[in-house]
Amino acid sequence: MKIQLINPNTTGAMTDKMAAAARQVVSAGTQILAVQSCTGPASIESAVDEALALPGLLAQIGVGEASGVDAHVIACFGDPGLRAARETATAPVIGIAEAAMQLASLVSARFSVVTTLARTVPTAQRLLHDYGMTARCVRVRATGVAVLELEAQAGESVRKKIAAECRLALAEDGVGAIVLGCAGMTDLCGELTQELGVPVIDGVTAAVKLAEALVALRLRTSKRGDYARPDIKPYAGLMARFAPGA
Repeated sequence: MKIQLINPNTTGAMTDKMAAAARQVVSAGTQILAVQSCTGPASIESAVDEALALPGLLAQIGVGEASGVDAHVIACFGDPGLRAARETATAPVIGIAEAAMQLASLVSARFSVVTTLARTVPTAQRLLHDYGMTARCVRVRATGVAVLELEAQAGESVRKKIAAECRLALAEDGVGAIVLGCAGMTDLCGELTQELGVPVIDGVTAAVKLAEALVALRLRTSKRGDYARPDIKPYAGLMARFAPGA
């Protein structure tokens, strides 16, 4: 089984970190093909970042489909381009936010999300609504840690900020589980689970395990309804090379 793990930003250190976490949890015989966008922002923390990341992301979906991967994982907690990717892919496409929220709901009646900057909170709240999880998530909590700080060798000080916000979630929100709201936090999951004594769910590992399950069950992305393939039509200018069928 081959799972393409796509980092929609262009930061190689984050791609490597996520690949290492994914490889620790997949079954024997599952291959993680870790890639990243060749164009776009170094991190995704705004609507502009997301919009400019999508061409590179969709290009990687196309490469993976052409090479015959069995599933794709979009490794950014905003699940950027998830619906578009599902339109263009036949293999299953899993977003890490949706995966983490779904698994959190299976191990706790209520959970909180601990994320990065305050400006990313509305994005997480919209996803909770879209995924039918607003009744299960008590709060989305910002740590004030930027995505690139997670890759800047800030080390213990950053870990302490994230752990402190997780402890506040347990104390103030009355939840039984924590969802980490950034792919760059994937390496903290095991340590925080042990430290806090509750399930801490990382979307990267959650998504690759769900991808394995879908492949094992031979479930592929439906091409009827909302995820039908987009119509072929002319695209102009810079977007011409990203057009469906190009």
